[in-house]
Amino acid sequence: MDTELGLDLRKLEHLVAIAEEGTFTRAARRLHLSQQALSSSIRALEREVGVDLLDRGGNAVTVLPAGQALIDDARVLHGIARSAVRRARRIGRAEAETLRIGHTPAVTGDEVTALIRRVHAIHPELSTHVNQRYPDELSEQLLAGDLDLGLCRAMTPERGLSHSTIDQRRLHVAVATDHHLADNDSVRLAALADETVMVWGHPGRSGYTDLLVDHCRQAGFEPRLLRNPIQGTPPETAVIGTGHIAFVTVAPGLAAGGRVKVLTLEPHVHVPLHALWPQHIGSEARDAFLRGATS
Repeated sequence: MDTELGLDLRKLEHLVAIAEEGTFTRAARRLHLSQQALSSSIRALEREVGVDLLDRGGNAVTVLPAGQALIDDARVLHGIARSAVRRARRIGRAEAETLRIGHTPAVTGDEVTALIRRVHAIHPELSTHVNQRYPDELSEQLLAGDLDLGLCRAMTPERGLSHSTIDQRRLHVAVATDHHLADNDSVRLAALADETVMVWGHPGRSGYTDLLVDHCRQAGFEPRLLRNPIQGTPPETAVIGTGHIAFVTVAPGLAAGGRVKVLTLEPHVHVPLHALWPQHIGSEARDAFLRGATS
């Protein structure tokens, strides 16, 4: 009969480091341990779990399926532990909670500001700290307990993260003011079949890009895509100096200091605003924010 396991978070951290670094030597250097001490830690962990976690054959270390399963859960457990210590420390010091929010570049700063103002109207005492994060960084920092809430579009939540739709935003089309469509105030989606569409993520690897592609396909065409080489800037600026278009959520009219024209897209197309958060980490500020955002 199996006995209950009390896994050592330090040993789990060692396993994660080896998986990320690829060798015991680099992982030991990162952890400031001797290679012998690291090897002993992993052997002890494998004895506790009862199965092999790593294949040590060859020059590199290969993570076995059991090891990968443990690593996925270890990242969640590590974030929970860090958040538990931070929460206890904050309560013990009678400090107010600050909600740490990250948002992907697909969610504009104006959208985040408008959302926070809406929540502040209901919860004026709520303190927030906002930063932009790329999708991989957003998931990593949410799981690590370094962020409390993520705002994104069409991201598939990783293991240990919950998500919900908190808003729907209407999609429009941005073009440079010297683009042949710039004299129009609106454009039909089907009329964009011959245009090159600027996107921020690779198809098949970005949920938001795939969502935009699906909208084009429903309009009857396969879009020609070009990934924006300048990442992290406001979406509407991607078309400056190009003859391409971009799907954006900013209001129709002039944008980017008059260098961009945003056209109304017909028929109406909406894209979701999603919230992501660590499912096993409690946060009164996050719960208040989500209630205010969806009220």
